[in-house]
Amino acid sequence: MNRKETCECCNKTTDRSEEERKKLINRLNRIEGQIRGIRKMVEKNAYCADILVQSAAVNAAVNSFNKELLARHIRGCVARDIREGKDEVIDELVATLQKLMK
Repeated sequence: MNRKETCECCNKTTDRSEEERKKLINRLNRIEGQIRGIRKMVEKNAYCADILVQSAAVNAAVNSFNKELLARHIRGCVARDIREGKDEVIDELVATLQKLMK
């Protein structure tokens, strides 16, 4: 069953299968757990280098999440819009890529 997700800022939606949603949510849950772990390390005055290693792991996990979501976005939303003649999606994609590469 596909479920439509709505972005409150732009009212656009993306149809995602339940399997896709679960995979994305699982990745985010792992990232959230890593962040909580880092917070606990700070609270317990863990060694800076140890915290930085964990922070780097979170960055890698977020980058991996972004790459997966971006690939799905290009293969799905962007390809569909281009086929429908909505070339403005290319400018939107370029803007999104610029934000990701900051």
